Amino acid sequence: MTKIAIVGAGLMGSATSFPLSDNGHTVRLVGTHLDNETIQSCKEMNYHPRLKRHLAPNVTPFYIGEIAEALDGVEIILSGVNSLGVHWMGKTLGPHLQAGQTIIAITKGLEVDDLGNLTILPDVLRSELPDVIQDQVSYAAVGGPCIAGELAGRRNSLVVFGSRNQEIVDKLANIFRTSYYHVWTTTDLIGLEICAALKNAYTLAVGMATGLLEKSGGVDNSGAFMYNLAAGIFGESATEIHKALQLTGANPSMAYGLPGVGDMYVTCMGGRTVRLGKLIGEGNSYAQARMIMAGETLESVEIIRVMGDALPVMESKGLITSSDFPLMRFLIETIVNSKTLEIPFDKFFGGLQRLQ
Repeated sequence: MTKIAIVGAGLMGSATSFPLSDNGHTVRLVGTHLDNETIQSCKEMNYHPRLKRHLAPNVTPFYIGEIAEALDGVEIILSGVNSLGVHWMGKTLGPHLQAGQTIIAITKGLEVDDLGNLTILPDVLRSELPDVIQDQVSYAAVGGPCIAGELAGRRNSLVVFGSRNQEIVDKLANIFRTSYYHVWTTTDLIGLEICAALKNAYTLAVGMATGLLEKSGGVDNSGAFMYNLAAGIFGESATEIHKALQLTGANPSMAYGLPGVGDMYVTCMGGRTVRLGKLIGEGNSYAQARMIMAGETLESVEIIRVMGDALPVMESKGLITSSDFPLMRFLIETIVNSKTLEIPFDKFFGGLQRLQ
């Protein structure tokens, strides 16, 4: 059986320990400096307070100060921090890595370099590792629709594992796959990560429909919601993810599968991103909504900021026009520039009456 370390005792990282344990693997759950209370509970009561479940068998908790012991002899390291912690993760793992290990990320996000190029987080993490080890370890990621509580509850979940190396990703799939954790594989790591990141930003826009419904007075006496609006925004979101995949040389069909609309659908079912969109739809500025949600990590906002830097560069290079990505541009103006705008429906899908 395989020895695996999960660094980051948040919801998704910790939930991933369940299929691994069920497959008989040895799992070491390492908390970051932000997870001390969680790890204390796991050590003292074998109970994860955020997942509200006892740890699965074969899972041993470690404080961050015990990371050297936790990483000793492991074959796979799962990075379970959020997008803001990726640089920290690279610096933290670097001194302990050994040739032949694989790092698999569940983090959703993108960064943009000085030239305006989008960079996926596994490559960001790699850049923080010592030069001597960067090419001695393998990199992978997980995408697709998966709510942590459902995975920990052993509910059927369908995901995609990606790596630029087919042999590596096939090995990972066999290690993680169970009767309820269904794993597909891809070598299009960039496409997988583009979808995983952008769906967070676009889900914020879908969430605005609920806020606009509340602002209008709620469901009327005839039972009219705003599902039509939400669905239209959802459709434009998929179209723009498709365009982004084309621009990065990834497989554009991913936009319409598990990594794209599949993951976006489950994200639209609730959580921080939808709540933020709802607050803005109700009439709050982003600053006001951010105050209401103080203390919460909003990865969707970081993605929108990144795209706010990337789109102008793409336009200057002639890769896109000013009419491309109308929904993302609306989100940038709303979130980054704090403007109050009408949703640009007439620009969706290439403009009115231009759908092909």
